[in-house]
Amino acid sequence: MNALFLILIFPGFLFLALFGLFAEFIDRKLYARMQNRQGPPWFQPLADFIKLLGKEDIVPDEANVRMFRLMPLFALTAVVSSIIYIPLWKTGALYSFSGDLVVVLYLLTLPTLTFFIGGWYSTSLYARIGSVRSLTQMFAYEVPLFMGLFSPALLADSWTLSDISRFYIDHPMYCFFNLIGFGVALVALLGKLEKAPFDIPEAETEIVAGTFTEYSGRLYAFFRLAIDIEMVVGASLLAAVFLPFGLKDEAAIGFLIYILKVVLVVFLLTLARTIFARLRIDQMVRFCWKYLVPLALLQLLIVLFLKGVLLQ
Repeated sequence: MNALFLILIFPGFLFLALFGLFAEFIDRKLYARMQNRQGPPWFQPLADFIKLLGKEDIVPDEANVRMFRLMPLFALTAVVSSIIYIPLWKTGALYSFSGDLVVVLYLLTLPTLTFFIGGWYSTSLYARIGSVRSLTQMFAYEVPLFMGLFSPALLADSWTLSDISRFYIDHPMYCFFNLIGFGVALVALLGKLEKAPFDIPEAETEIVAGTFTEYSGRLYAFFRLAIDIEMVVGASLLAAVFLPFGLKDEAAIGFLIYILKVVLVVFLLTLARTIFARLRIDQMVRFCWKYLVPLALLQLLIVLFLKGVLLQ
């Protein structure tokens, strides 16, 4: 019974859904204010979600009905499952095992695959173009994201998120050696969330809504909710690895610090997508492999040097 509460209520699905909608509000409000617009009221993401739930699910005649309907649920399940391995406001995650960092990264890869499959099996030309772009983009940002997150793990000599957080709590100054990796992971997360300047798969001025062109009603609501939760989970992952502060404080203080860290990461994502215009898919791939990967490799070299010199 306790396990069901943790998974379904707090800090599981219900908490993540509400926090994801709140993070969407923060993102949209900051994005609007940075463009001298008013922005939505605080309840707008929830109102949009409820409105979509009340609309009809329309499935194209030539679509694979089973795949079309299952993909939003798979995306939602993957991102919710990943949170149980991430330390949030204490040093230990809900469930922890050796190498859970790799599992979290794998689970966060699944939503992009569901975008591709859902768009591909909807048989719409716009959706298929968007789905191919999603998959192409994934091969660009995943490598620097993995390298950026593996560097702190290498310095902590552990692939377990709880152990990594404890290491940097005990050695807080070492966090400053991972600033390059934090920047790389932040940009890669922007690509994973498909936000500007990496919103190529959903370029509304080019291909309507890309992967989601044929989605409506509850199915589209679940996809949007999965993206909101993925933003919270991605920000939580970066906070646990690069900003593991407040994990040893009292529960209430630790929870407040956790919320502030996630909001900080969301603010940085919003700032980045406000400053830069959308790239082409070839520009995005070239940027990731020409700049992000070398920076992530530099971060790895710095970590290897530290392990060889300072941690002997």
